[in-house]
Order: sequence, then C-alpha cells, then structure tokens
Amino acid sequence: MSESTRLKERTFDFAVAVFRALKPLARNSEARVPMGQLIRSSASVAANYRATCRAKSKRDFIAKLGTVIEESDESMFWLEYIEATALLAAPALKKLRGEANELVAIFTASQKTARANYARERNER
Repeated sequence: MSESTRLKERTFDFAVAVFRALKPLARNSEARVPMGQLIRSSASVAANYRATCRAKSKRDFIAKLGTVIEESDESMFWLEYIEATALLAAPALKKLRGEANELVAIFTASQKTARANYARERNER
C-alpha cells in the first residue's frame, strides 16, 4: 500500500473517529458549536489531503499540504477546547488528540521535505 493511500485511510479514519466520539454530545446545546467545528475540521483534514494527492504541480502540492496542516491543527485546538470545558472526559479524547498531533507532525514534515525538494530542483535548472 502506498504512503498516500495509507494517509488517505488514516485521515478518513480520524474524521470518522471524531464523529463517533462526539455522538454523546449530540443533545448538548452547549457543545453544538465546538462539536460542529471539530467535525468540520477533522473531515476537512481528510478531504483536503485527498485534494493534495491530486495536486496539479509541486507548488500546488505544497500549498494544499498547508491547508491540511491548518485543519489538523484546528482539530487539535477543538479537541483541547472540548477537554478544557469538560464537555467530554480526557480519556475519551486522548487517542484523538494523539492522532491529531501525529497528523500535524507528518504533514509538516512532508511539506518541509517537498519545499526543500522543490527549491533544489529549481536551483538545478
């Protein structure tokens, strides 16, 4: 399985896991905004990574990875917020926070490598 296929599955699984973890909050009116924001940002990680895999150029790939990083980091924020406001207990969020953090790290490293490769290729011309 290719790395991009594995990451597509991983980001999709993250979005689904977030949705499932938040189901107990569905009837909590106080949780509506942070829950909606987290569902959107986690799904956006998956959707934007898929778009990244279809980038039209190396510059487009680098830019699209930036969006994936932003959405991963936003997901991390909302997970921290939901924990800090005690909408869900920390143990229910621990695995999701770990995954969000890993996704930020993976995509940040990927973007850094892509930028370095792009710069090297431009200098070789």
